[in-house]
Amino acid sequence: MSYNRPDNDRYAVYQQNIEQQLASQGRKAAHRRIVDHGNNMGRWYLLRSIGLDAQSIGTIRPESSYLIDLLPSPAYSNYNSNKNNLSVFDTQTKFVHLSSNKEKHTISAVKWTPEGRRLLVAAHSGEFTLWNGMTFNFETITQAHDSAILALKYSHNDEWLLSGDQDGTVKYWQTNFNNVNILNCHTDGIRDISFSPNDTKFLTCSDDSTMKIWNFNNGKEEAHLTGHHWDVKSSDWHPNLGLVVSGSKDNLIKLWDPRSGTCISTLHGFKHTVTKTRFQPNGMQRLLASVSRDRSCRIFDLRTMKDLIVLRNHESDLSCVEWHPLHPSMFTVGAYDGSISHYLLDSYIPDDDKEQINTISPSHTIPYAHEKSIHALEYHPLGHLLCSAGADRSARFWSRSRPNDPMAFQDALYTNDKNGAWYYQANNNVNAVIAPPSNGVGAATSAAQVPGLSSIPGLNFSH
Repeated sequence: MSYNRPDNDRYAVYQQNIEQQLASQGRKAAHRRIVDHGNNMGRWYLLRSIGLDAQSIGTIRPESSYLIDLLPSPAYSNYNSNKNNLSVFDTQTKFVHLSSNKEKHTISAVKWTPEGRRLLVAAHSGEFTLWNGMTFNFETITQAHDSAILALKYSHNDEWLLSGDQDGTVKYWQTNFNNVNILNCHTDGIRDISFSPNDTKFLTCSDDSTMKIWNFNNGKEEAHLTGHHWDVKSSDWHPNLGLVVSGSKDNLIKLWDPRSGTCISTLHGFKHTVTKTRFQPNGMQRLLASVSRDRSCRIFDLRTMKDLIVLRNHESDLSCVEWHPLHPSMFTVGAYDGSISHYLLDSYIPDDDKEQINTISPSHTIPYAHEKSIHALEYHPLGHLLCSAGADRSARFWSRSRPNDPMAFQDALYTNDKNGAWYYQANNNVNAVIAPPSNGVGAATSAAQVPGLSSIPGLNFSH
């Protein structure tokens, strides 16, 4: 028996230069990124227990040590205790992690599981992929459909999941992903699924230009909504009003009465395909957000039946829109060029001198969030994380930046710097706020010594 090989392996490390040794040590010391919401959540409950409900403006200052004072999203959404609008603190601006399967496919739908511990990703391969919601590591993968999955929806009681595919099939899933029922609902791909407020019915819309209302318990069709002249790309059921909305490729948005199956009103504002339309899930719940391929987003007021705000300051067609789950005034728009824009409706000041509808600028924009079009946006139920996914076959997580993070906006997703393997720079394991080197010397000597990268910025793992 030869002992030369173990000896060579044992002493090979001493034959490396200092850079190689430091790199190997850095690999061993690297820690996986984690977004832990427990720390600031516990601090918020502690402050409330001693009577400090509201956090005044100025409590958090632009210095990294004030990170401890950054409270969770529910603390800034309580208008009874907060007289100031602090929702700007909850803008998801910092890239955290990129998750993708080994076999990469376009992603059309993502959903956080009801308890918020995992993210469910549905791909065009017909697979369900589960990712951990705190450490973002892979958990499991399941072949759920035979064709591309285009729609996902959890019930309001968090007990059921519905998925729709390109063949027009809807499947019932329990929380443990046990498939209990299969319905052949449409003759073409199902683009969106919505539950009624009491979960006894659900709505499907399809590329066959129709919408259908189904009885959830027995799987029978109850209403057939016809009126669109082209593919119906999106639909939604209002959380407390007897109202259904649909957006179609025929440029129209229609409001329906789900009881009678008749069209109540038709909105003609868009000049191209309506890609997504969503009711406001919280607050007064009287607003409707819609985006279109004519590069505009419209906020429609259900009380006056008029457009409240029209946003036309985008450079690309818009693909999806999502309201923040806790802040009624905040919503996020995704575009076909891969950019993400956050908006705050409270920043809108009407001008009575002008008859035209005013617009507002985004409170924050991530210009290169994805390399291709974004197909899905989904907020964590607690509001501290945003997940985006699309045609570049990856799911990306975003969170709040730390106070005065000097490298917060130096990621490749802001600068479009793709020299070398740019995603190693965006996906590193550095868990700190690193100041930018002053003269180019002193860049981080890390395990990820990738050619073409001069420094590795710190990431946010927060809040």
